Amino acid sequence: MSTNVYVLTLSLVLGTVLIVFVMRYVSATIQAKARLAHEDTFRQIAEKAAAAQVETASALAEIRSRLAAVEGILKTVE
Repeated sequence: MSTNVYVLTLSLVLGTVLIVFVMRYVSATIQAKARLAHEDTFRQIAEKAAAAQVETASALAEIRSRLAAVEGILKTVE
């Protein structure tokens, strides 16, 4: 076997291994970025839900106070 063929074969094998590792690294990086974006989206949804819950609680408190006022008026009328 000539030296050129040996070096070429060795280079192709090592190059293939290197390419596979680079592809795995790039894939892991892309997946991490996608996961981070996904988590940020869920975080924003959770913040909006918390704000909506606070808003709903304040509206419910206002409705309860109005209902109490109406009940007071009705008791007075009786």
